[in-house]
Amino acid sequence: MNQTTRTKRIQKARLTGGLLAIILLMLFTQACGNGSKTVSTSASPSTTAAGAKTQAPATLNYGYIGTSKLNFPGGAEGWGFYKGIIQEELKKYGITDVKLTAFPNGPDLSESLISGRLDFGSLGDTPAILAKSTGAKTRFITQSATDSIGYLIGKKNGPKTLADLKGKTITTQKGSFHHRYLAGLLKENNITDVKIVHMLRVDAEAALSRGEVDAMTNTGVFALKQIDQGFTLIDDATKHPNLLGTSATVVTEDYLSKNPDFPKVWNEIRLKALNDLKEKPDDYYKFLAELNNSTPELMQKVSPISGIKDVPFTDEGIKLIEGTKKFLVDEKLAEKDFDLNKWILK
Repeated sequence: MNQTTRTKRIQKARLTGGLLAIILLMLFTQACGNGSKTVSTSASPSTTAAGAKTQAPATLNYGYIGTSKLNFPGGAEGWGFYKGIIQEELKKYGITDVKLTAFPNGPDLSESLISGRLDFGSLGDTPAILAKSTGAKTRFITQSATDSIGYLIGKKNGPKTLADLKGKTITTQKGSFHHRYLAGLLKENNITDVKIVHMLRVDAEAALSRGEVDAMTNTGVFALKQIDQGFTLIDDATKHPNLLGTSATVVTEDYLSKNPDFPKVWNEIRLKALNDLKEKPDDYYKFLAELNNSTPELMQKVSPISGIKDVPFTDEGIKLIEGTKKFLVDEKLAEKDFDLNKWILK
């Protein structure tokens, strides 16, 4: 075989192999498309700035605060996951697997967002702000609640007023809404001679029962249970509207680059779940009771449906979170200031 003939055969083989590779790639792409549907909120594929089609990852990793045997959060989000409403709706956008992860407090959830283990999560405004102040690449997409009440609970036969706290030890979850409430309360009342210790709720409740600490911060049904058990209610945020907490659902910028339509999709699906629970209030409060090992009657008192927002943001909520951010920056609890308007994604 002469050199010219050998060269032609090699070129023909390369051409045939190239065509075969292209055909196999087309078949593979078609097969993948049939198994994972990509639809944006406008019923067309999402596009990048360069105009290329993008497809949302099939798995979505969501974090929330609170642990229970059901492994769901509360609110419209929890109800939506519990009833399968959110999962079914997300399938329309190519998301076929949703992984829920519970966290004991906001700072832990923020760490998972920063490390990339979560795509998005719902937490208190304080830890979300603190994480953003350190440079966390997140965007704020939903503020579903604006009236979280912090409580300051004293041990039995212990301090009964704020003035009694001088020289005492108080536990709180540092970096959380609890911490912001306590810091704001002490500042407003010019109380400086106290020792603040970090403890998660369960550990703090046990320490308070044993008399090892003088007071602790708490929230919701857990605080009301303590009051019923004879612990002292020293203060609560209803007396200080500026110290009420708000919620924050944030999504990582990395996930947004893969699924830019997600904020709009999420808020529409969340609203669908909210409308569903409004039609079944008794079932919803039973669900909350099981989550919190409580009763439907008590859950209706501490977590009324009326407190769940049906829009991503309200003027009232933005005002509260602006005040929280300013306080955290002024008190040097936040690492640095940032533009709230650039963080919010409407």
